[in-house]
Amino acid sequence: MMNILCRIAGLSHACFLAACATASPPPQLPLTHAEFREAPAAPPNVAAMPHDGKWWTIFADPALDTLTERGGRNNTSIQQAAARLAQAQALVQAAAAAQWPQFGASTAASQQTGPLVNAAGVTGTLFNIGANLSYELDFLQRASKAENAAKLDAASREALLNGARLLAETDIAQTYFLLREIDEESALLQSTIASYRETLELREGGLRSGLTADLSVARARAELGAVESDALVLERRRAELDHALAYLIGETPEAFHLQAASLPTALPSIPAGIPASLLARRPDVRATGHAMEAAEVRLGIAQTAWFPSLTLTSAGGYASSGLDDLLKSSAASFGVAGLLALPILDGGRREAAVKNAGAELEFAQASHRERILVALREVEDQLAALRILARQAGVVQITVDADARVTSQLESRFANGLASQLEVLDARRTQLKDRRTEVQIQSARYAATVGLVRALGGGWEASEAAASSAQNVR
Repeated sequence: MMNILCRIAGLSHACFLAACATASPPPQLPLTHAEFREAPAAPPNVAAMPHDGKWWTIFADPALDTLTERGGRNNTSIQQAAARLAQAQALVQAAAAAQWPQFGASTAASQQTGPLVNAAGVTGTLFNIGANLSYELDFLQRASKAENAAKLDAASREALLNGARLLAETDIAQTYFLLREIDEESALLQSTIASYRETLELREGGLRSGLTADLSVARARAELGAVESDALVLERRRAELDHALAYLIGETPEAFHLQAASLPTALPSIPAGIPASLLARRPDVRATGHAMEAAEVRLGIAQTAWFPSLTLTSAGGYASSGLDDLLKSSAASFGVAGLLALPILDGGRREAAVKNAGAELEFAQASHRERILVALREVEDQLAALRILARQAGVVQITVDADARVTSQLESRFANGLASQLEVLDARRTQLKDRRTEVQIQSARYAATVGLVRALGGGWEASEAAASSAQNVR
């Protein structure tokens, strides 16, 4: 018996070496460089990312801090991703259990109408009680590879959980900044409405006294109506954003309302030369990387299906026609067996399984490459947006200052009868439009900063910004 087992072990070892020789070549992944093309020049007062992962605190906004913490506890996308991770961890436990011997016990009672093969040698009731032990010798490491693949799946799920958390956090931040933009625009419109109403009252008073033409009153009333309409549009948009923010933090709209406030005053600075190697910490890139490695392992498992498996079993117990005699030594039995199984004709199932595993690996490799390319594009997009928006903010600031001077001078000239009402209204309209544009650009800069945090997988580290070695993200 031992001689046979040794021969089987030798054959299995040879099969294992043959299976290892069929490993797939590593995929060709995009080459990343030390710096992004759109990386900015060194700015002053670079914001340092907190070591506890709470990247949103760089905006120094207590309201945003509170909302993000609430979202981390209650966001449903995070909760779903956590449940998926728990499932993957359970599968790891199941895969690990498959490598241990399987032990079971059984008891039965049967009625035999023909000759019984038992200690009594008569027909009637037969009672059985026994135990069995089985263990598949893992010469080809199928079970250990399956456990490794399950661990990689769990690691992928953990990365997806981190990705869901980051996505929720950045969605909350971007929605919050949009709300603050609406609040500032609404404040501008309300100030303009108050000014227009005062002007309309003066014009109506002049009309009653015969000092103002009816056309002047109509123009003032039309301008007031246009601004009030814009204010109502912003009010509707703010309600939608308020409801969206409630959803993101896992609360109901009727139980949530964010009070109006302005945008934060300090926009965090971006470090120079953000290294592309930081993309390796993006949750989606890590998830696809683990999924690709798991697919490689499963391809190896599928390839070992061509080789035999050896299972050792043992069973023992008692059988008797009477319960009183069931546990006597004369009713005991014990046996040991070894099963060597090698499929020969399966209709092409093993070949199809190998092809399927190979296709899964190709898909995982393509997905991983895609996520790297998407990550690189998203970082470049946000860096470009921040660079261009900073220049645009400077241009608009000059325009707003000029608008204020023009409006002030025209109002003074109009009071002295040297300018028309149309000129004043047109100057006010232009000033309001440019001031709203200024607020929108500032909000867009905050949104782009949050987008860069998301694209980099949760922020940047200033100490890593000087890294210069190019490497492949795996």
